[in-house]
Amino acid sequence: MTQDNLNIIDTLPSPLQLQVFASFDQLALTADETSVWNQTVPQGQLLQVLAASPFAAQVLSLNEAWLDYDELTASYTKSGLAESLHAQVAEVASELQLQQCLRQFRKRHQVRLIWRNRCRLGTSAELVQELSNLADVCVASALQWLHHDSVKQWGQPMGHDGQPQSLLVLGMGKLGGGELNLSSDIDLIFSYPEGGETQGGKRSIDNQQFFIRLGQRLIQTIDTVTADGFVFRVDMRLRPYGSSGALALSFDAMEIYYQQQGREWERYAFIKARVIAGNGMAGAQLINLLRPFVYRRYLDFSAIESLRSLKQMIASEVRRRGLQQNVKLGTGGIREVEFIAQAFQLIRGGRDQRLQTTSLMAVLNLLPECAGLDSADVEQLRQHYWFLRDVEHALQAVQDQQTQDLPEQALERARVAFALGFVDWQSLQQRIDHARSFIHQQFELVVEVKEDVQSLTPGDQLTHLWQQITHASLANDQMPQHTQWQAILATAGFADAHRSLQHLWELHQSRAAQMMQPIAQERLAMLMPQILCLAAQHTDPAVTLSRVLVLIEAVLRRSVYLVLLLENPSALRLLVELCAASSWFADFLARQPSLLDELLDVNSLFNVPDAVALKQELEQNLLRLPEDDTEQLMEALRHFKHAHLLRIAANEVTGRLTLMQVSDQLTFVAEAVMGQVMHLAWRELGERHGNPQNQHGPCDDFIVVGYGKVGGWELSYGSDLDLVFVYDMPSQMETDGSKPVANSVFFTRLGQRMINYLNTVTGAGQLYEVDMRLRPDGAKGLLVSSLTAFTQYQLHEAWTWEHQALVRARPIAGSQSLAQAFLKVRQQVLSQPKDPQELRQQVVTMRNKMRQQLATKPSADGKVHEFHLKQDEGGIVDIEFMVQYAVLAHGQSQPKLLTHTDNIRILEGLELHALMPAEQAHNLREAYQLMRSVEHRLTLQNQAGKVSADDLFEQRQMVKGIWQQMMTDCSNQ
Repeated sequence: MTQDNLNIIDTLPSPLQLQVFASFDQLALTADETSVWNQTVPQGQLLQVLAASPFAAQVLSLNEAWLDYDELTASYTKSGLAESLHAQVAEVASELQLQQCLRQFRKRHQVRLIWRNRCRLGTSAELVQELSNLADVCVASALQWLHHDSVKQWGQPMGHDGQPQSLLVLGMGKLGGGELNLSSDIDLIFSYPEGGETQGGKRSIDNQQFFIRLGQRLIQTIDTVTADGFVFRVDMRLRPYGSSGALALSFDAMEIYYQQQGREWERYAFIKARVIAGNGMAGAQLINLLRPFVYRRYLDFSAIESLRSLKQMIASEVRRRGLQQNVKLGTGGIREVEFIAQAFQLIRGGRDQRLQTTSLMAVLNLLPECAGLDSADVEQLRQHYWFLRDVEHALQAVQDQQTQDLPEQALERARVAFALGFVDWQSLQQRIDHARSFIHQQFELVVEVKEDVQSLTPGDQLTHLWQQITHASLANDQMPQHTQWQAILATAGFADAHRSLQHLWELHQSRAAQMMQPIAQERLAMLMPQILCLAAQHTDPAVTLSRVLVLIEAVLRRSVYLVLLLENPSALRLLVELCAASSWFADFLARQPSLLDELLDVNSLFNVPDAVALKQELEQNLLRLPEDDTEQLMEALRHFKHAHLLRIAANEVTGRLTLMQVSDQLTFVAEAVMGQVMHLAWRELGERHGNPQNQHGPCDDFIVVGYGKVGGWELSYGSDLDLVFVYDMPSQMETDGSKPVANSVFFTRLGQRMINYLNTVTGAGQLYEVDMRLRPDGAKGLLVSSLTAFTQYQLHEAWTWEHQALVRARPIAGSQSLAQAFLKVRQQVLSQPKDPQELRQQVVTMRNKMRQQLATKPSADGKVHEFHLKQDEGGIVDIEFMVQYAVLAHGQSQPKLLTHTDNIRILEGLELHALMPAEQAHNLREAYQLMRSVEHRLTLQNQAGKVSADDLFEQRQMVKGIWQQMMTDCSNQ
């Protein structure tokens, strides 16, 4: 090692010196004096790279052939990269080889780019462009190989005009802008010109199906971490409908989505959209189609307000996750420079087409002319931006990790300072602070981010009240009787001021409050007056306050949630509104405080997806998780369910959904979860035992049948699931795996595993409580029944009450063909001829037994003071039993009665076929919906399903009268 280089190394801290020497020795360089590595400049560059990047040091030690000075210092054009990679891909014979080829190519050029960057052989602008070129070339080469390979399997996708179709890949974000950083993920969107079918394959498939499969293969090829590492991390969440959307959409579908549903943040995203792979002419067509969505023809100053909201959300996330030292997302970071440019692009880009560019630098150059910014300020912005990008690259070069967080350890700080040419960390930190301060100052001037808290600003009296309570609680266990405190609350709108004061005092005395850190106490002091102001605006402020405080107490030890509410006034307002409407809501959030994030995006919160969208969203969520990580999968299932229950509840209590729609949505969620639980359990068993078989080979004829509330579309928030499992294939045939078991054993274990997924209580709670007692022979019967055994049992052994239960049974997950076969069996069973008198007697007998066990008992005075909405005479179960009796009595003569499983539509059918007088059917529907609605509201208030004996008197008497006529008066046959 030359003396000049030794002198440089001596300036480093001892631990870093040792690392550099160790890395240098590992390379086992030749001692030949003529070697380039014994020359001062090349050797000095090598030492700089070894000090700055342990990643590069490790790669070079494992690939000594790559230690080629001319290669490491070379600059490549995009065409040069493409030519080099295409030559290597041409030798690839399998997808595995393709993955290895791409990873080695990327790794080698990653080290080269780190070398050039750390040795200052090029500008940061040149670096980000070459990194973007590298990503473009890797994606394009992979896509080309995978497309040809996919065509061999599924044929060539063709358009309606007979022209071949190809997948178009849009690069978004920094990749789209040609500004990729050293270790960045790549945001992609997939599209294709039009629908159609493939031709020339073993069988024809839909174009969209082809391109979705191709897209999945492309993501796997680029993103999957193997022994060779990865190529680029891929993020597909910017596509239409986000994670729940189809992986690839046609041009028409893209245009319709962005015209009808595109959100403001998606306009920002599409500023950077650029075609990186696929047909260039088709790509230009798509960009032109979407341009009106991004750039408005008028001066769009609403973009400023949208940018404020977006920045507020990011700032809240920064504070919540402690990212203040993040040079990208923190105050005055890289993102704020991008926001400045994007704001003017969206405001003026529709009129000034020069602003319609993906290049940040091109926009900054135009700002003095287009936006009136001072040229000197813009030049400083540019310089500070590239400095922060240099810092970002230095951070990411260390371990090839996607990080923008400044290090905390002294060794890593010394490494980064050395890499950037600073004598010590303090001088680097001062330079970073100076850059961020100037950037944020300019950002404030342009966007003026101010949180809208005017309507929430607490009065001085409420702030003073909270301070007094805080002070008093430190010295007293019992609440002082301060009339002044009660007067302050009364003035603010709290009619029951004493009760409210008691709630506040109890919060202060709680163990969680006593354990708070000073920063958490400050946050609570800022938040509580705002909560009091909002609670006072509701009908019962004291009740509302008590419910909100349940949640607040639950999150005191995780005060980041207090910050979330402080930084998002609209979310706080919504939270108080929902708690005012429902105590269930407050308790639910207290158990799952991570769901508070759902309140940030009102559009998402009040967006009610259909059944298909829910299933797609859950499937996409689970695809991102390791298949063998059961714990993560179970947590993801629970978070999905809880998040959507929260959204449904929010829509209900704000009047956006009716009771019937709520039940539908809750049922959709249950079906989506059940489908994925079955898929996961099947996959686990299949890996061990293979797939069950019938005479024709592997078969998936297994279904989950929902009974009761899930079968009848009447789920509530806390409902359990009544389930029956059915399969249809020879029981004694075996699975096709290396450890085969009988089909019956496979399906029994499948059912057990599914129940375990659903019933297990984790930190995120339980998915659903499952009740399997409605299966043949009840708790004594087999867990899973063959369709033949189920049919025989229902036809020859089942009790009448089991046929009543079958009225509300329907398949909710599994094989479509078996689902149809089950429905035929259901129709066969329910349409058996029955003696009306005998049937009526059996139904009445069962109902009387239930009343004896479950109906409200008289009090000591001999009177019944409460009415149980479900179990008492004249209640919900009476209506259900009458409906079930009618279906069983008339199913043979009117098979259309067997179409539906919910009581409302069955009552409509009874009326339609003149099996029940129109007035009776109408009255029963009205009473049933009213009682369910009352029961549901009580659930939302965490109250039992009982009302005063005087309530609903008219409806109950009407139901009793119809029961008397229909079920007791034998003369009315």
